[in-house]
Amino acid sequence: MSALEHVLERTVVIRARRETVFRYFTDSERFAAWWGAGSTIDARPGGALRIRHPNGALASGEVVEVVPPRLVVFTYGYEDPAKPVRPGGSRVVVTLDEGEDGTVLHLRHELPTAAARDEHVQGWRYQLAVFANVVTREMSAALTPAVDAFLAAWSEKDDARRRTALATIATDDVTFADAFSCTSGIDDLVAHLAAAQIHMPGVVLERAGDVRQCQGTAVVDWVAKGSDGAARGRGTNVFELAPDGRVARVVGFWG
Repeated sequence: MSALEHVLERTVVIRARRETVFRYFTDSERFAAWWGAGSTIDARPGGALRIRHPNGALASGEVVEVVPPRLVVFTYGYEDPAKPVRPGGSRVVVTLDEGEDGTVLHLRHELPTAAARDEHVQGWRYQLAVFANVVTREMSAALTPAVDAFLAAWSEKDDARRRTALATIATDDVTFADAFSCTSGIDDLVAHLAAAQIHMPGVVLERAGDVRQCQGTAVVDWVAKGSDGAARGRGTNVFELAPDGRVARVVGFWG
């Protein structure tokens, strides 16, 4: 490995707990979810690794070191002899650290030539984006019901039920901001929604369309309906998720 002196490094933050991110290096089904169907990994020193890219390209190597849930090291190279890196011809070191916004993933890829290194820059830029989205999609599997519960809380008249509904889907220090408010914490948000019902009596917020989510941030369109069912207004909310999948921040835009 001493010849692998050309190094590519990237750091990304994934909005998920470290233990959750680590599973994607030890579970072949999850490993395949971000590499391609048919990819496998045997997550132990000496274990085989095989990557089947969606375009048909095949790569393989072996696991060198595993330190749960912090470190994975493996060799990597393509089975096509026309490729510049053959199986076992490069070394990948993935370090996972806990960060305030989730897991800080640091990638170090050691390659034999500068050309091979430069060829992998865009590949890793893309692959780590796919990885972050795959992980956060699993984390946000219950996001649509959570969004619906958040919107429903705006017309819930009972303070205790409103607080319980919000506490189930959001962090204790959740923040909300729009043109008419800036709240911090569950209690502040509960009180704000009670006040909103005074100024918008009988108004119900409903989701309009699907929730769109990318790497822990979701965008949701909504419509405000009066007691007669007619639209009184429309807008969009942006939800930011905590590493455990709960809502941490919401910003609202009136249309």
